[in-house]
Amino acid sequence: MYKVIIVDDEAVVRIGLKNTINWNEHGFELIGDYANGREAWDAVELDRPELVISDISMPFMDGLELAGLISSRFPYIKMIILTGFDEFEYAQQAIRLKISDFILKPITAQEIRNLLDRIRAEMDEEKQRREDLSRLTSQLEQSLPLLKERFLERLVAVGLGEAEIAERFAYFNLRPLSPLFLVMVVDIDDFGERELTSYEHDAEILRFAAYDILRETLAGDHVLTFRTREERMVAIVFGEQSESLLYEQVFSLAEEVRYQVEKYLKFTVTVGIGRACTSAGQLPFSYKSALSVLDYRFLFGKNRVLSIMDMEGQPSNGLPLSFDLDRKLASAVKTGAAKEAYTLIEAGVAELKRSLVPVESCLLQMQKVVLSLMNSVQELAIHELDPPLEQRINLMHVYKFKTLDEMEAWLKEVVGSVIATLSENRNYLTNQQIHRAVEYIDSHYANEKMSLQDLCRHVLMSSSYFSLVFKQHTGETFIEYLTGVRVAKAKELLHNTTMKLYEIAEQVGYKDPNYFSILFKKHTGITPKDYRDKQVKGSGA
Repeated sequence: MYKVIIVDDEAVVRIGLKNTINWNEHGFELIGDYANGREAWDAVELDRPELVISDISMPFMDGLELAGLISSRFPYIKMIILTGFDEFEYAQQAIRLKISDFILKPITAQEIRNLLDRIRAEMDEEKQRREDLSRLTSQLEQSLPLLKERFLERLVAVGLGEAEIAERFAYFNLRPLSPLFLVMVVDIDDFGERELTSYEHDAEILRFAAYDILRETLAGDHVLTFRTREERMVAIVFGEQSESLLYEQVFSLAEEVRYQVEKYLKFTVTVGIGRACTSAGQLPFSYKSALSVLDYRFLFGKNRVLSIMDMEGQPSNGLPLSFDLDRKLASAVKTGAAKEAYTLIEAGVAELKRSLVPVESCLLQMQKVVLSLMNSVQELAIHELDPPLEQRINLMHVYKFKTLDEMEAWLKEVVGSVIATLSENRNYLTNQQIHRAVEYIDSHYANEKMSLQDLCRHVLMSSSYFSLVFKQHTGETFIEYLTGVRVAKAKELLHNTTMKLYEIAEQVGYKDPNYFSILFKKHTGITPKDYRDKQVKGSGA
């Protein structure tokens, strides 16, 4: 029997529905009738009926507002709306609020009976589905593999009590654990040359293929395998009483997995072997040590089997006090010495590998290098950097690499881009300075006292560096260029004016007319007088 309430501000409607319908005959128990939505909502919260029949237009709280509250708080309660308004917007709101039916008044008793029968049939069907034990059992069986993986992950990640371990092992029909215990973790380095950019499910297929190799290679009564939520593959190996034999057995299995994945799937994995332990409660220690040894992939590279025992046998040598890659690299970048910068990066990475310092220390050192590089870029006032380069010089980028080798390649690429951009900036600035120098000469050539020092002060360059780049850009020395400008101006005056030669000499920056004549002849092959005469004859012709 399903509970039902009636909500309508018209008493005649409520009384009519109560007295003309045999509710029990249709599978319902009428537990109340209310004149407005507010009273009905209080009843819904208290009695939780399975069906509400309500008018729309009511004081204090209308039917649609009541439907909204019921839909949000008790979505399993069905609702029928009665209204005298045949408006499409009401129907739209009713659909949005998942109302079971929307009926126009007036309505006959027979229509109500038919409606109740249909609603009851729907509710019976839903109840049957919820109570269908075989369906629930089937769903549970389908979920068992995932549930087992999550249980095993909890077992190695946080640890469980003996009673819960025994109960869960029995539930999942797993062979009981026996000492010694050891955990190994397999992590995919990358997918190599395979292209996975088009469809994400390709990556999942490859992960499953790698896990399938792991299961086949480690198949046996004393191994449990599962995958974590971080997409790592884990194996719990147990039942070997000799610690040395256990390590030997696991290392051999791990190497086989690594080899098979590389051979058949064409990508690589790194395997971390944890510390052996004597009880199931200590499995988290073995698991964490396996994860920690995976970090050494950062130093030694990908596609390896790494054991915590081997790493513990190689104590950190520590970085030498003279390790100052950040300072030296910044100096090389500022001077534009690309070859020296690459050599420094290679030597610095090699030193980090030899030192066997923790990964955190390696990352800290590389962040110092990146920070120094960022400061160098700012100090050099490189304003023309491409946005992609600016985005690559980021402190957090050091965390996206799995190995020092990858970081070395990235750092070389960034340094190369910075040096190239710096060179372009320097060339641009030098061109601007030479352009300013030329403009200055063209404007001040008549100043007899103009000197190289005056020009260098104007363009803010040292005389030695200016002389070098000026010759590179113009093909002439400062004096040669200045003389050429003065002679060219003198030619214009000789051709276009009747000024005397000493006046022209003074006009182009020479107080001594004889010296002017000597320079002019040296530059043109003839004297100023002969040049003017030649120009006059040419004009006359």
